[in-house]
Amino acid sequence: MSNSSAPILPGATIGVFGSGQLGRMMALAARSMGYGIAVFSPEAGSPTGQIADREVVADYADDDAVRAFVRGVHVVTFEFENVPSSVAAIAQAEGVPVRPGGHVLHTAQQRGREKSFLRQAGIPVTPFAIVNSLNALRDAVAPIGLPAVLKTTAFGYDGKGQVPIHTHADLAAAWAALKTGEAILERWVDFSHELSVVAARGCDGSFVHYGVLENRHAHHILDVTVAPARIPPVIASQAVELARAVLVALDVVGVLCVEFFLTHDGTLLVNELAPRPHNSGHLTIDAAVTSQFEQQVRAVCALPLGSTDLVRPAAMANLLGDLWQPGEPNWAAALALPGVKLHLYGKRIPRPGRKMGHLTATAAAPDQAERLVLEARRRLAIATFGIETVPAR
Repeated sequence: MSNSSAPILPGATIGVFGSGQLGRMMALAARSMGYGIAVFSPEAGSPTGQIADREVVADYADDDAVRAFVRGVHVVTFEFENVPSSVAAIAQAEGVPVRPGGHVLHTAQQRGREKSFLRQAGIPVTPFAIVNSLNALRDAVAPIGLPAVLKTTAFGYDGKGQVPIHTHADLAAAWAALKTGEAILERWVDFSHELSVVAARGCDGSFVHYGVLENRHAHHILDVTVAPARIPPVIASQAVELARAVLVALDVVGVLCVEFFLTHDGTLLVNELAPRPHNSGHLTIDAAVTSQFEQQVRAVCALPLGSTDLVRPAAMANLLGDLWQPGEPNWAAALALPGVKLHLYGKRIPRPGRKMGHLTATAAAPDQAERLVLEARRRLAIATFGIETVPAR
């Protein structure tokens, strides 16, 4: 259990490393609670920086800039896990609390370390092997089996840094395609559902969760999330207990998402960890008593964790830059549907595949919420015919 500490009260400044949409939504929650926000990242005018009280633009490897930044905040947290763990070490040396701790970043930002940690902790994971050469890859195929997926050990997300392998003839091309000195080979999982549990752990060891969320991906990017997941209660209970075990084993303080595969025979396998608020938890802004972003603020500031009860079933649909290609989306058509909410992230250039925002729909049942959010997204492509729109920034 983490050592409890005195609450960091409203009026204090939360320092965030990373400046994308996750930081933006956390900053909005923090500011509504009376906290200041300072953000540190290499990008100016970022989604988080647009609404922060202070935006520092510098490289994460700039130790002097990091040191100056943490001296001006009361607690440090992270918007994504690919921040050098040296940042956490500098903050700790300056006496600033770091939540989650640098050890969590160190584990979760590298797939080999993450999978090895989970296996050693007794958490069920997909069979895997760490390989550092083409010959090692060839040797690993026998115990892992084919088909399989070869992944970079670092900086991979939304399907980036992954190559499927179907036959032995694919091995050389797959190894060359990743252009890395180390990779992880994972057995291909024939799953029935992709699930996630977004949970939080406080400084005092308290634990809360948002139940099990049901996810669907398109082109390796999360497309739609439905809550609660439409799975048997016994499976949901197992998923929550596995998530609890992960947060305890890692000694997490803050929000963490555990992503699962559910196989056709009812087996849960942990796919990935995200030690921060997660895309699949975005619907909690509109559907839960306490959003995952407010929960992150509460946890890192050593406040009591909030209720995670869902007010209503909900569904979330990501909005990618592709939607802007024909022109400005028809926001009025989507928002004409009752129960639909729009969240845009302040990104200036709507590139294909780039997460620009999301829609949330709440309804009386999960199926209804899913149909509603998909219809709302479909309506974004309806021609506006005279409705004045503002070009995407």
